[in-house]
Formats: sequence, structure tokens, C-alpha cells
Amino acid sequence: MKTWLDLPADDLFGVDNLPYGVFRAPGQEPRVGVRIGDRVLDASRAAEGTPFAQAWAYPSLNAFLAADPETWRAARAWLITAFADESRRAEIEPHLLDLAEVELILPIEVGDYVDFYASEAHATNVGSIFRPDADALTPNWKHLPIGYHGRSGTVVVSGTEIARPVGQRKAPSDPAPVFGPSVRLDIEAELGFVVGGRTELGSRVGVAAAEDHLFGVALFNDWSARDIQAWEYVPLGPFLGKSFASSISPWVTPLEALRYARVPLPAQEPEPLDYLRGEGLFGLDLRLEVRINDTVVSRPPYAEMYWSPAQMLAHLTVNGASIRPGDLFASGTISGGRPGERGSLLELAWNGTEPIELGGGETRSFLADGDTVTITGWAPGPDGARIGLGEVSGTILPAR
Repeated sequence: MKTWLDLPADDLFGVDNLPYGVFRAPGQEPRVGVRIGDRVLDASRAAEGTPFAQAWAYPSLNAFLAADPETWRAARAWLITAFADESRRAEIEPHLLDLAEVELILPIEVGDYVDFYASEAHATNVGSIFRPDADALTPNWKHLPIGYHGRSGTVVVSGTEIARPVGQRKAPSDPAPVFGPSVRLDIEAELGFVVGGRTELGSRVGVAAAEDHLFGVALFNDWSARDIQAWEYVPLGPFLGKSFASSISPWVTPLEALRYARVPLPAQEPEPLDYLRGEGLFGLDLRLEVRINDTVVSRPPYAEMYWSPAQMLAHLTVNGASIRPGDLFASGTISGGRPGERGSLLELAWNGTEPIELGGGETRSFLADGDTVTITGWAPGPDGARIGLGEVSGTILPAR
């Protein structure tokens, strides 16, 4: 779509995108912004007098997320018109700020956070590594979206430095557990889904109604201490090996901006139970790229994910668990079927037995102090356009 702004035709943040974030201008309080090109629209001030302005004046997206889908669509239509209609230029342009001159902060106040395990390739790889003499997939994997409830208070915005976690670990050959910094620190390239609206305790969201609550997506890195995780996770699952930090992009791309990226799900066999079937099931053709320092180490394809976001949300609420604005769930590691598409070092270096090469002759099995991990991504848009998903990045600091 054309705009009165001077943007390159292939800009990843054109009018077809318009992701939401929260910014702080020098000397001012944080509030909602909308990215276009390399600028940020001060949304509440530009939209003064509209039904959206008050919600956009808050220091998070949560007030806007509390609105209904009709309001989200109307707000997006208003933004598209504001940038596409030349007659609106004098009204809108004074409220555009250079991206380099503002601070981007965590876009949502995270309510509850759930992390799923929705990639068949990832689950198969992990099973093959740790259960080489058994079935790679656990018996329940193709019957339900497996997940765990994480720690919302340690979800941090991209650019936040990550201190190497400490905890108990015990290798199979160790006579007893030891305490200290993780020596098998890993990444998980994921997609986060930002939830809007609210449900009552005891109700549930079916797959057909999921889009009323799926506001948008953000790139996500669920940092993982594999050695701490391996020792602690039996019998109750991930805990300290995951809860120290998860990084999220500052930009939330509305699901409506990804309508050209929708693709069918892979065949689901055996057929899921009734509550996981129906209208509203879709995959997303998102292309991710993972860099460690200056080296691209993986290009995971989201299109191969087995479970739909609608199925994940339906399963999350099927027991009557309520949702609220700002809830977040993530897809789990995104991995494709080829070695260069694996979304974790656990898979890329095959549990340390096949270290990957970085520039300058360096190799990695797991992350070293000082490493910077950056995940970027894009999706197809209308008429050959690309929808940018921004980036999520973090640098590893020594243990404290």
C-alpha cells in the first residue's frame, strides 16, 4: 500500500505492517507507539479525539488489549488511512519521532506466561538426543499441545543483557550434584502470541473463538540452561533452567497484518480430539534467522509448526483457566526438518557432539559469556511485500 512517507518500496515496516510497541521519548513518560519505516508514531497524541487515544496513552499495550476485536480493527484502519491519505500528512507528521531517538520498553505487562512445545521437528530431535533407544515423540505429543507455565516477571524486552544463571547440575557421570554457573546455556527461537480480552474462571476459548483473543505476535527467545534443566525437570518439568529470563521483541505485529502469511497446518494424525478441531486453524509462513554474534547459524521456518496458535489457546483454557489482557504464550522452539533450520544449540550442535562454526575459527556447543544472540524474522505480505517482525536480541553476561 502506498503512503505519503518517503519509504523504500521494500521497507519491512510499511503501511501493511504497523506493529505496536511502547516507547519513551527523552524527558517524557512511556506510551504506545506504532512503527513505520525507521520512525515511531506517538499514537495517543496523533489520535487525540478518537476512541483509541486514551488506551494508547498508557505505558503498556494492556489497556488497548482489553478492548474488543472490533476496536482493534477500527484502530488499525484509522492508522492505515492516516498514513495512506496525503490529506492527513499535516495532521500526522508532527507526531512522528525518529526511532533512534526513543527508548523501546517492554510492550506489555505480562500477565500469565505459558510456553508450548509445538514443533514436531524440535520434539523429534530432542527425543532422539535424550531417548535414542525409544520413540522420539512421547505418547501424548500428537494428542495435545504440550506446554509449561513459566515466570512472567522475567520476560524482558530485547536488548536486555542476560546474566548467566546459576543452579544445581549433575552430569550422568558425576557422583553428586554441584552448584555453580550453567555450562550449557542455550537459546530457543520462538514466536510469542500476545493475548487480548478477558474470560471468566471456568469458561474456555474454543478454536473458532481464538482469534477474538489472539491480538498479535512477537519474536521470542526462551533462554534455557540445559544442564540445570536436565537435573531438575523430573518429575514436574522446567523450573530454574527456564525461569531466569525470556526475551521478547519490542514490536507486536497485529495478527491482521499477517493474513497473507496464513498457511494450512501440517496433516495432524491421529486426528485431535473434538475441542482441538474446527474453524480457525491455521499456520503461519514466518521466516526466522538466528545469529550468534556476526554469524547466521539457523533459519527456522515457522510454517512447519504442528500445532496452531488457536489450538494452543484452546488447550490452555480447556480446563477453565481464565485469560486476561497481556497474557502471553509462546510456540516453543521453532525447528524445521533440515539441520540449518534448527532453533536451538541443543539441536544445532547435537547436544555438544557436533559444535557449530562461528566466524574467526570459533566454535560453539553452547553459549559463551559475551555472545550476542539476535533473532529476526519476516512474513509475506500483499503484492510481494514483506512484513518485518523486528528483532529480539540479548548478550550473555558472566554469572553474578
